[in-house]
Amino acid sequence: MKVVVVGGGVAGLVTALSLHAAGMTPLVCESARELHAVGVGINLLPHAVRELTELGLGDALEAIALPPERLVYCDRRGRRIWEEPLGLAAGYRWPQFSVHRGKLQMLLLDAVRTRIGPDAVRTGMAFERFEHQEPGVAAQFVDRRTGASVVLDADVLVGADGIDSRLRDRLHPDEGPPRGNGVQMWRGLSRYPHLLGGRAIVVAGGRPGDKFVAYPVADPAVEGGPTLMNWVLEVIRRPERGEELDRSHRPVPMDEALAGLAGWELPWVDLPELIRGSTGIHEYPMVDRDPLPRWSFGRVTLVGDAAHPMYPMGMNGGSQSIVDARVLAWALSRHDDPVRALEEYEHLRREPLNQLVLANRESGPEKIIALAEEIGGPVSAEQASAVSQGYKELAGCTTAVLNSRESWSVSPVGS
Repeated sequence: MKVVVVGGGVAGLVTALSLHAAGMTPLVCESARELHAVGVGINLLPHAVRELTELGLGDALEAIALPPERLVYCDRRGRRIWEEPLGLAAGYRWPQFSVHRGKLQMLLLDAVRTRIGPDAVRTGMAFERFEHQEPGVAAQFVDRRTGASVVLDADVLVGADGIDSRLRDRLHPDEGPPRGNGVQMWRGLSRYPHLLGGRAIVVAGGRPGDKFVAYPVADPAVEGGPTLMNWVLEVIRRPERGEELDRSHRPVPMDEALAGLAGWELPWVDLPELIRGSTGIHEYPMVDRDPLPRWSFGRVTLVGDAAHPMYPMGMNGGSQSIVDARVLAWALSRHDDPVRALEEYEHLRREPLNQLVLANRESGPEKIIALAEEIGGPVSAEQASAVSQGYKELAGCTTAVLNSRESWSVSPVGS
């Protein structure tokens, strides 16, 4: 079975690796002329790490990532509200990893080219449109280097081209642009010592737009030195009436970033020092899209942020994209009819992910610190645990479910 995958990000590359492991022939078409290791930090939850491990990438991932041991929620003054173990420490059979997104993408890209072939990823290919043809689908691209139109025939077409998916736009042409909630995320990477005595993910503040997040993504370059710390500071800046949402990822000047720290006093981190040490600070608006009533049309479907872009609450966006890819390959391997396979894939994934999108609009597990802000003090352990466990159940990633679930693998890697 030949599958054309639109998009060479994490979702698209894992889709290609999963399809190849299942005995299919994937081709990834990426609009960027070149792929580089850009971006900041990303967290891969145990359900995503399991899938990458079963693809034979566990050791390579461990070599470029750090396994955080605990999640610590604090209020705006830095006082601890709730703490819970992560990964192996929480009883999962697989760790959680924090990693530089660009390094992860390059790891996946190298795996695709090594396993499938050097031409398995074609860059500079901008998706335009598709047509169903018996017995397959024809996808039209523009070669950005030459301007020529390129038509690729496939049995299945998969959109993995992110929140601004051109393929999603073809399937749902009246949807409109992504929606924002007025929150801008200032993100950077800085050399800084571990926070709170170890490998912790720290989330401080209250509601969206009033939060600080930090976690290490790489060990110190020399023993005893600073780690590479990913950090996020949320601020509220709503567009003026009639003004379009700025999604240019504009660089944030240092004086503006420092001014945004006004009122923040966290005793366990020197925020000005952290921000001054950043290699670059960029602004990302917090945006998502409304849940879709359909992902699949005939032999065409969506995965990852093209299917279910969500607010970054609970560290689930990238992880769920990886699970999408694995379930899609599993479903395609079970049916001679690709249309039935895509129907099964969507049946398994769409509604749970739609619910997760809506839950993240209500802060997801970070509702714990929002509740603490609302009542002016710590929430009870029972209440915090209920919020955390309820979110894991919604995301399908409790220890009981993940540790006992059958594998999505359909054939040994390299068979």
